[in-house]
Amino acid sequence: MELRQTCIAAALATACLAQGVQAAGLMTPAQGALPELKIKQHHVDVVIEDGYAITTVDQTFFNPNPQALEAIYSFPVPAKASVGEFTYWIDGKPVTGEVLKKEKARDVYEQEKAQGRETALTEQDAYRSFDSHVYPVQPQDDVRIRLVYIQPVHVDLGIGRYVYPLEEGGVDEEKLAFWTYNDTVDEAFSFNLEMRSSYPIDNFRLPQHPQALINSASSQQWEVALANSASPADAEEAGSAASPAQPFKLNQDIVVYWRHQQGLPGSVDMVTYKPEGSDRGTFMMTVTPGDDLARIQSGRDWIFVLDYSGSMQGKYQSLVEGVRQGLGKLNPNDRFRIVLFNNHARETTSGYIPVNDQNVETHMQRLESIRPGGGTNLYAGLELAYDRLDADRPSAVLLVTDGVANVGVTEKKDFLKLLEKHDVRLFSFVMGNSANRPLLEGMTTVSNGFYMNISNGDDIAGRLIQTADKLSHEAYRDIDLDIDGIRVKDVTPARIGSLYRGQQLIVFGHYWGDGKGEVEISGKVSGTEVTYTSALHFPEQSELYPELERLWAYATIEDLQNRMDYLGHDSDSEQAIVDLAVAYGLVTDYTSMLVVRDEVFDQLGIDRKNADRVANERQARQQRASTAVRDHRQDSQQAAFSTPRAYPGSGSNGAGALGPLSLLLLLPLLWAHKKRKVS
Repeated sequence: MELRQTCIAAALATACLAQGVQAAGLMTPAQGALPELKIKQHHVDVVIEDGYAITTVDQTFFNPNPQALEAIYSFPVPAKASVGEFTYWIDGKPVTGEVLKKEKARDVYEQEKAQGRETALTEQDAYRSFDSHVYPVQPQDDVRIRLVYIQPVHVDLGIGRYVYPLEEGGVDEEKLAFWTYNDTVDEAFSFNLEMRSSYPIDNFRLPQHPQALINSASSQQWEVALANSASPADAEEAGSAASPAQPFKLNQDIVVYWRHQQGLPGSVDMVTYKPEGSDRGTFMMTVTPGDDLARIQSGRDWIFVLDYSGSMQGKYQSLVEGVRQGLGKLNPNDRFRIVLFNNHARETTSGYIPVNDQNVETHMQRLESIRPGGGTNLYAGLELAYDRLDADRPSAVLLVTDGVANVGVTEKKDFLKLLEKHDVRLFSFVMGNSANRPLLEGMTTVSNGFYMNISNGDDIAGRLIQTADKLSHEAYRDIDLDIDGIRVKDVTPARIGSLYRGQQLIVFGHYWGDGKGEVEISGKVSGTEVTYTSALHFPEQSELYPELERLWAYATIEDLQNRMDYLGHDSDSEQAIVDLAVAYGLVTDYTSMLVVRDEVFDQLGIDRKNADRVANERQARQQRASTAVRDHRQDSQQAAFSTPRAYPGSGSNGAGALGPLSLLLLLPLLWAHKKRKVS
């Protein structure tokens, strides 16, 4: 019963059941009229350990055309991911790219192309995609490229989630007109994921890929294998010959879930990198609070803000069904409004209306009769939503969109100023891989809400449960983090804001010296101050995690960009982003990654800093793989939290939200999967 009363917003997740999705991560000729390149091989290797994921994508394409050409490889920008390596094979040898200011990198690329020499260039298309230009792709010949990106990995209510994005969001009309979308791997496809977890995991699942093999050497070491043909080892075990490769479609995100064992403690974990001879180290701290947030009992007002622009074709009816389910889960004393937007915004409810069967049915019929079309005037939708709020009742705005603000007000700072006028939480459901995540995430941060990325490959029921538990409980507000006992600077994110039930807090920073320190995490819950403390140990030398430097730089660049989005562009902040990106080898809006022959790098006086960094990171990964799973908990001796971490429906304050039967039906059945024990 309580689940029905509290998971209103989560039901909107069903809106992500999009139809007619298109593939990304493909290569096509720059001359759009030519036949697309064929994908011969597509191999993905993912390693998740110590709080972050490293994804390596290795692809081989074939040019069926009778002439040499320039080709463009496009790949969606994963959430919070930083590209650290782009490698292009020249004369059969891999050459790793170096990061330069965007204009300079483009000039060199065009010069090399004009001379007919091998070159490649990776640029970021704002928040949408990484676009890599490769020249020349010889006629009837292969081209091989490798892309490596790094991203933090959060665990939410005991559930971890990794997405390998392959679906193009369908909101960029210019690209839709250009790309031909050959999404078939003709020869070999493989996706391999290795998980090494400090905390025990009781199951893995890939909801849209039940054919994947999931192996566990222990509760802390798991492997996932997905391929378009049986491996020799699998064939031998089955007593048959390996099957021939079957074509594999790259038109669906690969979504991987894992579930931590219940009863794990709230904790403070930290990994560090401080090479020999360096005065400065880098750290990543992960805070997983205990389950001490109380359940909300009062009635509330809910404003649904729904995108019905042209890009919602094929998705809108699923969105309507999500709203229907959401309205069915409201408390009897709740009220709701429905706001729709495309080129303009309009309200279908004429103010707040009480929840009853007749009102719900009337407004569902109205929604079902509407057909999507037009542009996306997101600002008008939100402006109307925040109009006529009732100050005497707690309210929340739930936004569902898959696109970008392209009509009316479009500047991020204007959205942020609108939200800052109102003390009302915004919860955003971001559908697909092309939505403007920086804008939507920035708005939810300012309003102290949260945003959730939704993939068509997601487990809708599981996402529903996660969101229901967040919105049915209080949250930590005005969070502050302070470290004493050792010199610490450059902590990011600069503004933490709020933390909802089951969410983790990940913080990066620099430290000098070594030895003991202490962190104090403070905030407010319903106006009451709460404080948690933990001892920390900063090592004198720590060389296993060089990727932390890139992760810190990326998070710092995000802070700088957010500040410019709000206060306006300034040359100092842009230069700071360029300096960080060049120093740490990151592709940004202002920097690109260039590949030329080794001798051309020398002629141009371009240092091979990124090539050296890549080599160091590879060596560290090999060292980590040869050692046992590591424990990074800092508060083992004196726990920072007195209660275990939160799980769906668990905890002294949340007990009974789902109940044992609901958990039995909704979770273990969803986790059922083909599983083979590693000997």
